[in-house]
Amino acid sequence: QVQLVESGGGLVQAGGSLRLSCAASGIFFRLDRMAWYRQAPGKQRELVAGITSGGRINYADSVKGRFTISRDNAKNTVYLQMNSLKPEDTAVYYCNAEKGGITWGGKGTLVTVSS
Repeated sequence: QVQLVESGGGLVQAGGSLRLSCAASGIFFRLDRMAWYRQAPGKQRELVAGITSGGRINYADSVKGRFTISRDNAKNTVYLQMNSLKPEDTAVYYCNAEKGGITWGGKGTLVTVSS
């Protein structure tokens, strides 16, 4: 059974940093695309950043220059380094992974940025 487990969320002041991790277990193959999404209270879930197994990366405009996505293919783990955090970054952050048209998602980790 494939499981994605996020960690690293928490409470941070504006301007601070956090590093999120998402580890995939129960798989014995390299995942294709891995991504981070977020959902703020009262808003729709949105893509934050994605990275393919080949290293192709895309970011939401709102996080460009502040967030960095990376992955360790050997560990099937994806990271999100978040710097210069803003109160509007407050959300539940979800990990997502794809392989051969199948998608898995984690349960999320809460990031709260205080002003």
